[in-house]
Amino acid sequence: MYTVEDWVRYGDELRRPLLVGPKLSKSTKLAIVGAGLSGLSIAFRIATKRPDIEIEILEKTERCGGTIETWSEGEWMCDVAVNAARPHPSFWRLASDLDLGDVFSQSNPRATSRWLFLNKKKSKLSLLTALKMGPVRMFRSIRSARSGGKSIGEIIPNQSVADAMTFGIVNDASHNVDADFLMPSMTKFGEEPPIKWSKIKKMMKQTYPLFTPTKGSIASFEGGMQTLIDALLDRLKQLSNVQIHYQQQYESPEQVALERNVPIDSVIWCAPLARTIEQYTELDVYAVGYASEDIANVPAGYGTLIPDQDIPVSGILHESDVHSSPRAPAGHRLFRVMAPSSRDGDDSKIRSSLKQILSNKEPALYKKIGQRKIPSYSPGYMSKLIKTERNFTRAGWFYSGVSVTHVVAEAERIAELF
Repeated sequence: MYTVEDWVRYGDELRRPLLVGPKLSKSTKLAIVGAGLSGLSIAFRIATKRPDIEIEILEKTERCGGTIETWSEGEWMCDVAVNAARPHPSFWRLASDLDLGDVFSQSNPRATSRWLFLNKKKSKLSLLTALKMGPVRMFRSIRSARSGGKSIGEIIPNQSVADAMTFGIVNDASHNVDADFLMPSMTKFGEEPPIKWSKIKKMMKQTYPLFTPTKGSIASFEGGMQTLIDALLDRLKQLSNVQIHYQQQYESPEQVALERNVPIDSVIWCAPLARTIEQYTELDVYAVGYASEDIANVPAGYGTLIPDQDIPVSGILHESDVHSSPRAPAGHRLFRVMAPSSRDGDDSKIRSSLKQILSNKEPALYKKIGQRKIPSYSPGYMSKLIKTERNFTRAGWFYSGVSVTHVVAEAERIAELF
């Protein structure tokens, strides 16, 4: 049973399972597989707390960061995946501990609006959207979700809204996504706090070390999310008990234990494992910029969700609107466009949809900046997860969460065991 102090420190992240090897805290040497935000954060937290423990980070590619990557060209800058963090003390603590307070700031308060593009019309998502679903129907759906194992499509009565949300987060239709995984607070998955959640949130608000975020805001780094990865790498390079090895290919924790000469309990796996190609969805990411006068009809906002699978684009984020630091040259605006491979959108179809949704003018910038492969989390995923017994540790957003706040909170929770 978690204490009030635990809930204040980690909030609803405590609803997600923390599956660690039973003897992890007894380790004198650790092998961390994956140098994404999860692996780097875990290494940083443990290495600074326990300089006596030797840590090896094993990365299969030639770069660190994993899902996090910031693209730039001239004065254009765009995050390929995660571009900001929602308010959570764990993330603020990490930014503070890495001395990033001067480049970490709250999002533009004018850019909080979100829209839904459906039937060739754009409508603003708001409380009114929820009311249109029918309050009684919505309440009954949420109550039924608390029996566990339901999909997002089952607990949100409006399929278009449900699909828009899940495509925007995990690139999958709502009936394919586990509600316990995506919304553990709504479904009441896991433990309940010992006092009212409203009191927990009020207490949490007093613990932000850099600045107290306003309700509904997010925060980001001046140089994109790559700033966080670079800061972690700089710190880890200064620690004599940490080594990073690149181009390391491992198929299983057992192989790592054997070849790195550590007990299986000392392996922390922060990478994909035992997933088939069918257990992923893919999407292409584009940076699209316009001269401000050519996009004047689009108000400042966070972005547009597009559930219609006949349209090749599933979401458009207003990159230069959201952040307090520039993402585009003066007199221009930048958008991040996501095109799922399941929608079979070629270049001409994507450009055509942008003319329909954003502007009929030609963009000043149109460039594919990356491709993402996102794990699938089918209904019942979390219920099965908590029954899984392992003699090694699993962590990261390939496993039990999809947000940066989950990843950094999980790293702190693991380090607390030492």
